[in-house]
Order: sequence, then structure tokens, then C-alpha cells
Amino acid sequence: MELYFMGTNAGVPSLQRNVTSLALRMLEERRSFWLFDCGEGTQHQVLRSPLKLSKLEKIFITHLHGDHLFGLPGLLSSRSYQGGDTPLVLYGPKGLEQYVRMSLGISESHINYELIVKEHSGGLIFEDETFRVESALLEHRIDSYGYRVTELDKPGRLDFEALTKLGVKPGPLYGKLKRGESIETGSGTVHAKDVLGVPKKGRIITILGDTRPCSAAIQLAKDADLLVHEATFLHELAETAYNYHHSTAVQAAQTASAAHAKELVLTHFSSRYKDDEQLGLLLDEARVIFPNTRLAKEHELVVVARDEQL
Repeated sequence: MELYFMGTNAGVPSLQRNVTSLALRMLEERRSFWLFDCGEGTQHQVLRSPLKLSKLEKIFITHLHGDHLFGLPGLLSSRSYQGGDTPLVLYGPKGLEQYVRMSLGISESHINYELIVKEHSGGLIFEDETFRVESALLEHRIDSYGYRVTELDKPGRLDFEALTKLGVKPGPLYGKLKRGESIETGSGTVHAKDVLGVPKKGRIITILGDTRPCSAAIQLAKDADLLVHEATFLHELAETAYNYHHSTAVQAAQTASAAHAKELVLTHFSSRYKDDEQLGLLLDEARVIFPNTRLAKEHELVVVARDEQL
């Protein structure tokens, strides 16, 4: 799993950065990617990226402010012209479906795939045999949600030496054992637990929408392998951040620390911070509290490491 940032600015785009959007690439796990927020210009950023809209499976919108969703109608329409014909599921707060259907309808945009819109108010919003996605309401001027993506644990490796001694030959029986099922052989029953190694623990990624510091952010980020948190201002502007329902870099680091997250990625920077030197001040503030912090950079991959890779 990898994160690919396509927009890291807050409010409005600048010459240096686009407004909010990031992709969770899961080519190995699902042969697809998920998109989180879709600010204006996101489809142009996709064209400059290794991503293909035909591989887009799901879009999660944190809230209905324009810098997080004005790019949706164009991207949804363009997907049809870029080979996207599989169903696409769109998740977000109440009002999202009206916005999307009205935008596509008034502009007479026709898409050749099934678009499924699932409005939610938090809780468990998606689960299958490989991933679970939970959401919770944060603290912002309008309803803004964070998302916790949990990769389910995978079975451990088969002990081929033990299987050979037990007389189990390669084939469908291996698959049953891998799924945790017991099998029958000529010499008796073979239980999966006896021939499987330690399960491979799944990773947890938390991606928050715009928010003040709040308990829901900490809960969503609990023990996360990677937390993406807004850092709109330096801490000298903490009062401004509070008044606009945003967070400082220091507050993002405090959330990561309280949640016992493993890595923090800062994003959603005020356009007043224009160059690397100014952004570096945000990073320096956060690292005092949470050393394993990095800045999101557009068109840069961030690998979500497993414990054994850390």
C-alpha cells in the first residue's frame, strides 16, 4: 500500500500546490486505488501521475467544502473516456449525492459505468475479506469525517517441510489450509494451525478531514501505521486555527502521539507557506513532539510500511 498525494494546499490552490486530494494505491492488494477527496484540478494531477482512472475503485469525501470536492464532476466524467467502465463507489456526508447528480445532470455529462453514492454519518462504512473502513465525525465548521482503513490480517506462510512429512501434496488442499480449514489425508486430520506460521498483521491508515484537535481524531488514529493529518498553520497562529476550525502542526503531532501512531504525514498547508523553508518550520514544530513526521509532497509516493519494515 502506498499513498500518492495530488493536492496538499488548504482553501485555494497556489502556484506551488494544488488543493486536497490523495490516492491510496493498492495494486498488490486489490489491483486498484482509492481516492480521498477530490479538489479542483485533481484530474489534471492524475494525468501527471502513474495512476489510471480505469483502476479507481472508491472515492471517500471527508466534507463538502469546495477545496475537497470541486474536482469531482470533471473526474467522474473523464473516467468514462479513460477506460473506466467498472462500478465506482462514492462515500461521503449527506448532500454529496445531490451535488454529484445535479452537477452531472445539468452539464449533461454521461458516464458509462455504474456510480454508487453512499452517504454516511460515521461508523463502519465498508468491509470485505481484505479491508475494513470506519469513519467518525471530526470538529469542523461543517460535518467533516475522518477515515480509518484497516487491512485485515493475512494467514501465515505454509510450512512446506511439515506438509511433506504429513504427506500433503501441493494443490487444492494447500488452499484450504491457507484459508484456515482442516483437511483429511490418508493418515488422519491436518489442522491449519499446525502448518501455518504467524499471521501477517494488517496495516492501518488513518486519513482525517479538516478538524480542530478532538477525541474522535485520536480514536480513529489509534495504533495506526500511518496518520495523515492537516497542519494548516504554525502554532503561533493557534488562535486563528481554532477560529477557522483547523489544526496547527503541533496539534497534529499531539494527536499522533496520543494515538500511538507510528508515522505522521502533514498536509493541507495554508497558502501563506510558499516554499520549502517555510514548510520546514511546520515540520520542525511537529518533530519536537512526534519525531517520525514528514511533509506530504505532491507527486511523491509514501510507502505504508509493515512492522517488520520499520
